[in-house]
Amino acid sequence: MTIKISRIPNRPAAVVAVILFAVATITYWDASQMTVQATYGMSASAASYFVALLFAVLALGHIVSAFRPDEDESEAEGADWKAVGWIALALAGLIAAIWFGGGFILGSTLLFAFTARAFGRKALLKDICLGAVMSVLIFLLFNKLLTLALPLGPLERLF
Repeated sequence: MTIKISRIPNRPAAVVAVILFAVATITYWDASQMTVQATYGMSASAASYFVALLFAVLALGHIVSAFRPDEDESEAEGADWKAVGWIALALAGLIAAIWFGGGFILGSTLLFAFTARAFGRKALLKDICLGAVMSVLIFLLFNKLLTLALPLGPLERLF
């Protein structure tokens, strides 16, 4: 009697898939428990169902990736920890700007500039200017057109 042991070629992807399925299930359950209905348009539960569907699709992609056999393991790349550090700094900058009252525009500008730096762009001052312009436009879109409140800081109060 021969016992064939099934091996998962990419265990981390399988673990992430299980976590994503769990998050999708929790999100779906949470959406089903919402009682407030919209008077017009889509309700919040519709958006939550959509997010749950996206989590499930991501989980399926990770399952496919986990069971795909590796042709050559020598091609595996290590993480670029410098880029990870810039992304962490970008997120910390966004959180700090909002926490300390700097507002959405400053936080989003830092997020854009530091993320561009993480992707290898060296023109930090240009990225800060571009991020500021984009952040102002996004703020005006959400605040004035969609009438959604974003975190206010000194720059946002000018509008």
